[in-house]
Amino acid sequence: MAWIDRLASTDFSTWVQQAKTAALKGKVSDRIPQLAVANPGCFAVYICCDFGQTFSQGDTACVFPLMSAIKPFSLLYLLEHLGTETVLQWVGVEPSNAPFNSLEQLIADGGHPRNPMINSGAITLADKLPGKDGNQRTQLFCQWLNQLAGCQLQVDEGMLASVRSLRSPANQAIANYLAATGHLDHPEVALDTYEQICCISGRVKDLALLGKLLACENSFLETQHRQIVNAVMLTCGLYEASAQLAVKIGLPMKSGISGGLLVIVPNAGAIACYSPALDIAGNSVGAIAFIQALSQGLQLSIFS
Repeated sequence: MAWIDRLASTDFSTWVQQAKTAALKGKVSDRIPQLAVANPGCFAVYICCDFGQTFSQGDTACVFPLMSAIKPFSLLYLLEHLGTETVLQWVGVEPSNAPFNSLEQLIADGGHPRNPMINSGAITLADKLPGKDGNQRTQLFCQWLNQLAGCQLQVDEGMLASVRSLRSPANQAIANYLAATGHLDHPEVALDTYEQICCISGRVKDLALLGKLLACENSFLETQHRQIVNAVMLTCGLYEASAQLAVKIGLPMKSGISGGLLVIVPNAGAIACYSPALDIAGNSVGAIAFIQALSQGLQLSIFS
């Protein structure tokens, strides 16, 4: 049975309830004041299939900042604009078993970011985005995503103000070290750009539409670039939990500390979830529980 047929014949209600129960074990991020006020009971899922069919359930009207769920797309954007050879000189593609904001990992690697899904890699790529400053870079990037994916993303100015009011000391230290080791040209612009693109916000539908760009063959993205991004998501997208969850779920995924989770089903479609309570690694507890049940129930693993 094709995945669309299995989806159409599936009642997600039990899995959604299981996800909500699992989310009680998590904690909403307090790294950013505006994130800390999110309702931990929210849960939403939206599925975009390759031939246009969609499925959704839960609090799908919720708007949330994508945070680190945007990282695959800054990588994709630069691959498309500057090419694989150039981009992969700036960042590696190796998994990390350290937290996403680890300065120690960066120092151990001599200042070369291990992968673009952790903060050091994403800040480095933010330094390379086209545009004269953070505002222009973010505007051009957001426009590109909206035009390609048909979504309605925009920067949440309130969230951005909250991020700026309490700038992460870890991110500042990472940017300083990257600059000191010659990996950033304009550290302040890089950090400002990184903060802005993390505050690009939308609904689960918008995130799923972005994911469909990576999942399905299309005429406007290089196949090799999609393959690179999906591979890095599979091995690095959930930080130090990536390997364990690749075994359990078997799909490229990327999380964000707002509670968003993007899942790619290659050549079939994309799934986006929102559930703001996180585990210790910074991944959504409810979203991971739902996707694990869905993947196992519908045999979605790419290794099946």
